[in-house]
Amino acid sequence: MFTPADRPAVELVDFGLGPYVHGTPSRRFPVYTRGNSGEVYPQVVFPFSASLSAALGGDPARDAMLATGVMTAAECDEDADVHMGVFGGYTYLNLSVTRVVAIRTPGATLAETDATYLGAEGVAPPHEPRRDDRNLRATLRGVRYGFSILGGRGLDQVDGDRAEVDAWLAALPDFGTATDDELVALVEQAFPMLGRLFGNHLLVTGGAGIGLALLRRACEQRLGDGDLALRLLAGIGDVASATPSFDLWDLGRQVAASPEVTACFDAGLDGLEDRLRAEPSAAGFLDAFEAFLGRHGARGPNEWEVACEVWGTDHALPLALVDRMRVADPGQSPVERSARLAGEREALLAEARSRLGRLHRRWFERCLRCAESYSRAREADKTLLVELIHGCRLALRELGRRLADRSGGARDDLWYVLYEELDDYRRDPAAFAGVVASRRRTRDDLSALVPPFVFSGDLPPVATWDRRDLPVVDPVAAGAVLTGIPGGPGVARGRARVVTDPAQPGELGPGDVLVAPITDPSWTPLFVPVEAVVVDVGGQMSHAVIVARELGLPCVVSVTGATTSIPDGAPGVGGLGDEALLEVLVGQAEHDVHVRAGGLVDRRAVPAVAAVDGGVQQAGTFGGAALELVEATGVDHPAEDLAHHPDGEHRRGVGQRVVGVLDGVVERRREVAARTAEQVAPDDHHGHA
Repeated sequence: MFTPADRPAVELVDFGLGPYVHGTPSRRFPVYTRGNSGEVYPQVVFPFSASLSAALGGDPARDAMLATGVMTAAECDEDADVHMGVFGGYTYLNLSVTRVVAIRTPGATLAETDATYLGAEGVAPPHEPRRDDRNLRATLRGVRYGFSILGGRGLDQVDGDRAEVDAWLAALPDFGTATDDELVALVEQAFPMLGRLFGNHLLVTGGAGIGLALLRRACEQRLGDGDLALRLLAGIGDVASATPSFDLWDLGRQVAASPEVTACFDAGLDGLEDRLRAEPSAAGFLDAFEAFLGRHGARGPNEWEVACEVWGTDHALPLALVDRMRVADPGQSPVERSARLAGEREALLAEARSRLGRLHRRWFERCLRCAESYSRAREADKTLLVELIHGCRLALRELGRRLADRSGGARDDLWYVLYEELDDYRRDPAAFAGVVASRRRTRDDLSALVPPFVFSGDLPPVATWDRRDLPVVDPVAAGAVLTGIPGGPGVARGRARVVTDPAQPGELGPGDVLVAPITDPSWTPLFVPVEAVVVDVGGQMSHAVIVARELGLPCVVSVTGATTSIPDGAPGVGGLGDEALLEVLVGQAEHDVHVRAGGLVDRRAVPAVAAVDGGVQQAGTFGGAALELVEATGVDHPAEDLAHHPDGEHRRGVGQRVVGVLDGVVERRREVAARTAEQVAPDDHHGHA
């Protein structure tokens, strides 16, 4: 039988732009998606890190899946990249595998599975059933594993993994004095450990998903509100991926308290660190900043990629975040928000417990404890993995610097060499100049393209991929409706700020709604100074959702095309004032009604909907653009609410429904307001924040 070790570690395939990393798709499980994977690896992978992981990291996804018992060894050992892989230089997860797991899991549905990874139905090709999709033995093994999760299976392993990583980090040599052989050896020691710990992380992540699903079902069956589960997981505290936001807030307050340090930031981000080091009054801030880097230097954009810059290697990245923190309103303190959320959560819990009998309350508490514990463990596990990767990053950066100095090449040339080529490259780096230049060009060309979000079978030719730099020729029209899935409940109002790079947040600050293409943990500090978050992609287990819940921010993910269709906030004219505004409404109740400038918003049973109102200026910006996002309820939107719109589309779906292009929405809502305002009591907002 084929085993994973029989296949070449990494294959370079010319798929139109020159040879680059490209795997073998599964025939048994043909559908792949960038969903979730795009958060972890948003950029094109590098040949060195991809080949290093493949050669030394094993197949942690296979090991984790076999540990659950839901799949068989024969299914996992197909001669292909079954569970995850790199195709066209970009990472993908296998959606077909998750669909088959859903089929084998009692109570799970394909729609819920698709919503988790895609944020919506209809984005991927429908599942094509096979007789062997159903497997009674696999189902029984999976159920047994699910019950073990309720007992906390694997949680104690997180502490053991933390101790192992801490011991490895403590034993690291001084990179400046270590020999080349020592630098290579410590990386070769680390990557098998990284693969094993990543397998543990996948199991903990699965436990978080199981915990959330069980809690949601308990809330739905016994309390009549499945979405209560998300609110009960808001403000649970001790979420590792949120911790940098708290520390960055403190740094921002230090800046705001010092006129001299503030002047350094006011002069702009270019040359900021040099100005700070030349300013005597900045000594205290710099000491605190160095301590911050000691704790969180491993974090940053694309932090899972060993070849990429992070906060500890490029200080301009975290300083750009501090720059946004310093202008935040004091009331946006994450400490104060967390305290408020904790109080609201306790009130929700008290009410829920009061409505449950003793037996049902015991089951509810088990599900809640499971969801809380695995959610925290998932983020803690992720933190220790990126710290392990960062240790390898620092060692390899030193090795790359030395080799470049000897050969006259660039310090990042190492990243374009395959791991199996490393010995030859070390002996004669100059001999690889042509290879490195070719692979660099191919990566640059791929980086300029948008890979397919989903594909089935073979990856579509790169000639069919969209370019990232194409101008947005069709910005969302006045009255258009976008859709997404709810992440964090609440109400917020602010100017739309489209940010595509966390290192370049622009003027993002108080009163803004962050509109982002994707978020990994390095984005989350930008959540602190804003009013709400809207993300192009992501599911209810995404980083954006987890951290937004912890900070008490309204958040809607999987708002497809938000960053390319919603104009960045700019001065304008229109029905809502003299600014381009974005309004986010994430509902908690089935019959909420909210009044705002521009009309009344009737949100009866409206799911995760984003409606943009306002006139388009001649220059193409929006005057008073408003985005409304409403939490999914799973109840059909009343047909009469769409009657005024001849082109409205009403489609059933879990997590997403298209309500149509509401061209006359402002006038319609004014009419509705006139009829219903007297029926709406001032306190009918059900505690929205």
